[in-house]
Amino acid sequence: MARSARPRRSPARRRLHRLRLRLTAAYTLITVVGLACLSWLVLRTDDQARRDAEYDEMRRRASVAASLVYYEHDRIRLDGLRDDEATTGTPQVLVLERRPGGDPVTVFRGRTAPFAVPPAALRAVTRSAMDEEGPVRSDARDRSGAPVRLLAVPFYHDATDEVAGAAVAVGDPERGAAEHRGLALSLAVGAGALTALAALTGHVLSGRSVRPAWQALEQQERLLADAAHELRTPVAVMRGSVELAAGAPGGPEAHLPRIGRAADRMADVVENLLARGRLEAAADVVRAEPLRLDQLVEEVCAELPGSGSRPELRLEESVTDADAALVRVAVRNLLDNAVRHGHRAGAPDRADLLVTVRGPEVWVADRGPGVDPAKLPELVERFRSPGGGTGIGLSLVRRVAEAHGGALTVRARPGGGAEFVLRLAPARSRHDRRRGWGRTLTMRS
Repeated sequence: MARSARPRRSPARRRLHRLRLRLTAAYTLITVVGLACLSWLVLRTDDQARRDAEYDEMRRRASVAASLVYYEHDRIRLDGLRDDEATTGTPQVLVLERRPGGDPVTVFRGRTAPFAVPPAALRAVTRSAMDEEGPVRSDARDRSGAPVRLLAVPFYHDATDEVAGAAVAVGDPERGAAEHRGLALSLAVGAGALTALAALTGHVLSGRSVRPAWQALEQQERLLADAAHELRTPVAVMRGSVELAAGAPGGPEAHLPRIGRAADRMADVVENLLARGRLEAAADVVRAEPLRLDQLVEEVCAELPGSGSRPELRLEESVTDADAALVRVAVRNLLDNAVRHGHRAGAPDRADLLVTVRGPEVWVADRGPGVDPAKLPELVERFRSPGGGTGIGLSLVRRVAEAHGGALTVRARPGGGAEFVLRLAPARSRHDRRRGWGRTLTMRS
């Protein structure tokens, strides 16, 4: 059994999807770069602190060892070094004495000797400390090739006050390396978790960022679908009429009324689409002004085609606050729906219509088959209207009513038929009108 092909996304939807992925990737990349820089700074600071702590301990041991060296009868005495804690353990301590006319010689080596440092490296750092007459640092390698750290502190001859040698501390760079590697591992795991969280958060935030674009795209697609659906019938009528007129022996005059009706229908469709596009625009703002509702309804009824049914009007003087252009579209759609579906049985060419204006409400009643009020939600859905309609007209009426803080309802008409009631917001008080002629109504899509 063949699998059904998945519907292809439109180019605009694919671009929005790629934009969301790019935003997520950018957010994640920024987080990764930030965490990498922070981790590098933490590791560098920890390594420097570990190095400084090691050198401080080496300086302490070497200084203590140098202070314990003394001379008696021109001979160096090292007995104070043998039992002192500064010469045991790590860092290792060595004492080198300068001999006349030769290189410094090791005269003391701490009991713990974990490093076999070449004598040349020890002599070099000792000479540097003696020449500088102060502590000197140096890096070297032991006989196995492992790195070591050297720090030499000079000591002086008691009789001559001349530099006689140096105490050298040998430190291990790997000391504390396990804790440093543990910190690096913790940072790597934490950075990975934070990166994953940042990617998820970025995906959610990017989705919210492009949501207005998605909504605008969906509104555009709905508007295009409405246009294609509504314009298909009048365009087909006009095309067919033109083809018949082209081949008719009597000329095109007989088909002009039909073409004119199709053109009027297209004009109504365009006005409906413009109103719907305005309602679903990103701004979604309707300008409400004081409006004589009874006069507007009377004008719309007068615009009905002369060959159709003329409605009975019961108009009370009514002033409300509404957008005249949108209300005109809504009333015209109600009348069009009543003319299309409100015919009496046995009289398909005439519809018994009653139009009433009472306060902020417009009532349009017909003598058609009637409508179950429970089915009104289905009737105001796009493309769900029975009996040859599109459902877009009633859907637009409901949107206009909701935009003005009202509603669209339907009830059974006594004697048969249906009554559609378009209810707008009540008029403002005189005190509110004195504060300003217009107000802004904000709709939710």
